[in-house]
This record gives sequence, C-alpha cells and structure tokens, in this order.
Amino acid sequence: VNISILIVAVVIFLLVLHHNFLGLSDFLKRELSDSNPLGLQPIDFIPAVPQRLADERNDKEISVVIAASDERLGGAIAAMNSIYRHTRSNVVFHIVTLNDTVDHLRLWLSSAALKNLRYRILDFDPRVLEGKVQVDPQKADTLKPLTFARFYLPNLVPHAEKAIYVDDDIIVQDDILELYNTPLKPGHAAAFSDDCDSTTNKVAVRGAGNQYNYIGFLDYKKETIRKLAMKASTCSFNPGVFVANLTEWKLQNITKQLEKWMALNVVEELYSRTLAGSITTPPLLIVFYKQHSSIDPMWNVRHLGSSAGKRYSPQFVKAAKLLHWNGHFKPWGRTASYAEVWEKWYVPDPTGKFSLIRRHSEAYEAK
Repeated sequence: VNISILIVAVVIFLLVLHHNFLGLSDFLKRELSDSNPLGLQPIDFIPAVPQRLADERNDKEISVVIAASDERLGGAIAAMNSIYRHTRSNVVFHIVTLNDTVDHLRLWLSSAALKNLRYRILDFDPRVLEGKVQVDPQKADTLKPLTFARFYLPNLVPHAEKAIYVDDDIIVQDDILELYNTPLKPGHAAAFSDDCDSTTNKVAVRGAGNQYNYIGFLDYKKETIRKLAMKASTCSFNPGVFVANLTEWKLQNITKQLEKWMALNVVEELYSRTLAGSITTPPLLIVFYKQHSSIDPMWNVRHLGSSAGKRYSPQFVKAAKLLHWNGHFKPWGRTASYAEVWEKWYVPDPTGKFSLIRRHSEAYEAK
C-alpha cells in the first residue's frame, strides 16, 4: 500500500512538473516572439501594479511609446512622470532607447518618485536604418536613430490595437485617456494635429522655412514628388504627438511604406533642404497624405522651443492639455520658455549626469 501511494505521489508530482514546464515554455515563446529581425529587443518589463494602486486606477490599459536617448533622458523622464500623475488609467510606457543607455535609464526609473511606473524598455538597433537614411560622413553624429522609432510602432507594441506616440520634449497636463480615445475615421491608421488647424499655427519659425504646408518639407522640383499630385499648399501636421490604430497600420503596411520613401530619398533627395535636419516628418507626410484623422490641437500646443521668449499667456499655457517644446530651446536647457512648468515634473538624475548635460543644451539639435 505504501509503495502504491508513493508511486501515485511520484506520478502526480511528474504531471505537475510537466504542466509547469509547458507553461514556462509557452511563456518563453511569447517573450521570444517579441524579438524580431528589426533588432527591437525587449530588455525590461514591469507588468505588475501594486494592488493598492490597481484598486485606485481603472482597468483601461494605455500603451504610450516614447524614445529616450541618453543626452535627452531627463526629458523622457519628465514626460512620463507628467503622464502618470494626470491619469487613473493603467499606462504602460514602451521606452525605446539604445543599448548604452539602458543601465542609466533603469537606474533613473528606480527613483522613489517613479517606482510605480509600468514600463518596458526596448533596445533599438540603428542598423535597421541602413540604406534608408543618408548619412553625411562629416556630420554622422547628427543622425538621431531614435527619431525613427515611431515608424516601427507595431514592432514596438506587438499586442496592442492602439497606441500613443509622444516626443521626449513634452509635458502632459490632462488625462492621457482623452487623447487615447481620439476617434479615428475608418481606414485611418493615425491621428495627428494639423498645422493649419493648430492653436499655434500663427507662429512663424525664423530660418526654418514654412512649417505649415507640404512645400516646406518636400522638394517639388523633383519629378517623383510631382507625380504624387499632392498639393504643395496642403496643410502639414506635427508627428511629435499622435494616436495610432495599429491594426490598420499593419493592414496597410505603413512601416514598409515609410521605409520605401526613406530609401527613395537616399537616392533622389526628395526632402526640402529648407528645414535643416527634417528627415523624419517628410515620409509621414507622404504616406498619410489626406489619410489621417485629427487630434484636438490642445493636445499638441507646440513651438514652445522655437525661441527663448514666451509667446503664450500663462492662462493659455495652463489650459493646454499637452505642451510641446519642439525647436532648439528645450526646457532642460540654459534658456527656454516655461521651463518652470517642465521642472515641476522633472525627477533629478541619481547619477548627476543629466545636470552636466543641461549646461551644454545649446548644442542640442532640435527634432
């Protein structure tokens, strides 16, 4: 009898062990499925929320994608903190960075003020851009690979149906759930803030050309551009903040379309030279020409970084749902407008490294 009981116990133990092994195998397969030929590797993921906070927040999970380069890491940290503090939704940040930034980022995220953030760190391999971006050997260091992360949203957030992309030079002052719920028209893979309809569309950016229509971004002298029959006066949009329908994005193969125009530009130089360094916006303008929905302009109040002076009233800045410091004058720099608003959400760098970089902010290249 004892031997029989022992045999039964061993069999049960082996069955349980086998079941657990299968479960672990499935889990590892799911983790490995996130790796892909594009070199977007998941590094870190904190999926759990403390029960107390889970009870306080609603069940709506929102995927927010943000790029985090080492020299601008403080911007990404402040942006994420402002988003988290203004919502009761379960936001998951998908932080795209380069391999040499991971340790610095992880240490910063361990700060007490950020300990409840849910995030996933992704390593972006710049080799993804080979043959798609023209690099001037004398200015190779000016290429910012992470500015192209937004082109690969389905790879970054493979299991989500919808996601929000934000630049690192933003501060959110309202519930991100409202932006997430932006209605997208049937067949539209993304919603942007149109420049012509923008609250800030009257702002003239000196030396930057016309940032409000297509002729400011594309070279209409090139036959390839003319054949597209896109009106030069068409209102452009700002891709620093947008909502994406990832199901539609994949159906239309948006990433491949963007890569096509990137590669063509390497050969034919299709982008306007009026806008220095503007190599991210043009492919999006082409692919989404009259094929995108609109977000509330108050969710992308921009050009705060186009000059060091203050162009908006304190009341307007306070009413804005999202502030965007696109331009050369970043809020972490020596001279910037409304820096005091940004600093409310900044969490000090535990290494002290970012403080040193702030003294040299004038050398930063604007997105």
